[in-house]
Amino acid sequence: MKPVLKKIAAIAVLAGVAMSAHAEIVFKASHQFPGGKGDVRDEMMQMIARDVAAANVGLTIKVFPGASLVKPKEQWKAMLSGQIDMTSLPLDYASGFHPEFGATLMPGLVKNHEHARKINASPFMSDIRAIINGGGVDVLADAWLAGAFGGKEKCIVEPKDADGLKIRSAGATFAQMWAGAGASIVSIPSSEVYSALQQGVAQGTDTSAGSFVSFRLYEQLECLTAPGDQALWFMYEPVLISKKSMAKLNAAQKAALLAASKKAEDYFSSESKKLDEKLVAAYTKAGVKVVTMTAEQADMWRAVAAKTSYAEFAKKVPTGKALIEKALAVK
Repeated sequence: MKPVLKKIAAIAVLAGVAMSAHAEIVFKASHQFPGGKGDVRDEMMQMIARDVAAANVGLTIKVFPGASLVKPKEQWKAMLSGQIDMTSLPLDYASGFHPEFGATLMPGLVKNHEHARKINASPFMSDIRAIINGGGVDVLADAWLAGAFGGKEKCIVEPKDADGLKIRSAGATFAQMWAGAGASIVSIPSSEVYSALQQGVAQGTDTSAGSFVSFRLYEQLECLTAPGDQALWFMYEPVLISKKSMAKLNAAQKAALLAASKKAEDYFSSESKKLDEKLVAAYTKAGVKVVTMTAEQADMWRAVAAKTSYAEFAKKVPTGKALIEKALAVK
């Protein structure tokens, strides 16, 4: 090879190495919640994407909200297959892969936001995170979201109020409790609840405080049973990343992603209680009756759950009984 050609070839190789070293990694982040409408779960993901971009480490996160890329209950599988890299996921949606995840949407295990923080630092959640990790996924940010009950024609406060109603339930464990109270179950994701209520397919629902507002369910409901201090509904909805995707990152990119995720987690923690306040304000403004449960009423539901949701979970999941006992032990 002529000296000039050798020099050109060497420059080309060096340029290729430099380009490879600074090659932009693009991650796809998917979730089912409305984008750009103030949903705190979308904002968590958008915050992570913005902060990682600002770190200028060669990592871009493209966020696909509103189930625009992957259907709600297919996101765990999509992470494992490499279709997406990250998600904000109600973990119970992946209970088909790991049935233990059903404990993260179990009636009555978490009472309020302070109790959720204690649960999050408990042996119960250590077990859940170990299963997440073993399944090929890492937790980037924790999030516990309170939820509520909504009735299209009346308030749902005690088990007898659900008897004979068509209820949309967020997950199998709540569905078992509703059925134990005499309701029939409508199985659809939160993104389809509005139309189900509108068309009379459902007469009531349980879902997160954030979804009650961002999906404008106040336009279809007569009464809201707000979380209060005796919330029966809490769901673990973390930001997750596949381990295969995480392994693609260099040290600087990992550091930027973890720092952004911690900031988003802290943001959510400060906003989670406010979500309940926004929920009550939005429904009051819309003219919807707002009520809360007493401790006695919440205990009525737990009694139904103990005979249905808890018992079924203990029967179907080898570690189910131990998981519930660990959660109930957190005072």
